[in-house]
Amino acid sequence: MKQFVLATIVAGAIALPAAAADYKIMAPAAPGGGWDQTARSMQTALQDEKISASVQVNNVPGAGGTIGLAQFVNQANGDPAQLIVGGYVMVGAILTNASPVTLDQVTPIARLTGEYEALVVPAASDIKDMAGLVAKLKADPGAVSWGGGSAGGTDHITAGLIAKAVGVDPTKVNYIAYSGGGEALAAILGGQVTVGISGYGEFAEQIKAGTLRIIGISSDAKVEGIDAPTFKEGGVDVSIQNWRMVAAAPGISAEQKAAVLADVDKMVTSASWTKILADKGWANTYLAGDEFAAQLKKDTESTAAILKDIGLVK
Repeated sequence: MKQFVLATIVAGAIALPAAAADYKIMAPAAPGGGWDQTARSMQTALQDEKISASVQVNNVPGAGGTIGLAQFVNQANGDPAQLIVGGYVMVGAILTNASPVTLDQVTPIARLTGEYEALVVPAASDIKDMAGLVAKLKADPGAVSWGGGSAGGTDHITAGLIAKAVGVDPTKVNYIAYSGGGEALAAILGGQVTVGISGYGEFAEQIKAGTLRIIGISSDAKVEGIDAPTFKEGGVDVSIQNWRMVAAAPGISAEQKAAVLADVDKMVTSASWTKILADKGWANTYLAGDEFAAQLKKDTESTAAILKDIGLVK
């Protein structure tokens, strides 16, 4: 009888569905920026779709995400419930900051989104278009201050590429780095910098409200829903797309990695996530598992070459 009861309990336990994971997602930047938005969008989708019962987001800003990355690697080892968001900006920041901790030390899960860079100016600015910006840049590169994200990140790289494309020494670019989108936005709106540069989603509300004017977008062709010329249409032969990703902790097992991948896959195919992408103007660039890990390695190599070319690393 005891054996029968024990067997029944075991069988019942096996039949129960697995409990939804409780995740902790680190956004290695201040509130308001792209990584913070990505982490909180994941939080919303995972919970709304009941993929996870509870998702917490914590912010650890500084040095293009490398401070948060170091903390994550040191404290999350072996814990499959801990995730970190990052992206192209972090790839560059690791190189420019000579970070001792790299993305080789985490478990890549997936590239989630892509977003084009937007150039904006305050509504009262005398810069009306790309031509106006280029004229000022050529006349006195140091007098044009660029407000954007971390040094060596996508925003900084884009500014350097624009300068190089119009014949200005990219090392002369007066770039002011901010640790989060909220800080950068305040500086741009307050006229503390000449031009703002970041992902379109970080400026979308202000563009719609008319407090910021968009003068260019970094796509190859016009983007549906964004009323702005491309850099190329404005006479600057530059195109670039930022991307954002999620990674898991180092030291997790293959089975744990597969479980995280399954949850992320459910999230990116959900109605909640689809709506978030549409609302924020993010492109779905989902690439998961080993394919993403291979692409991440290629992107790291190509970013190193770009940073050397525009004088941000030796």
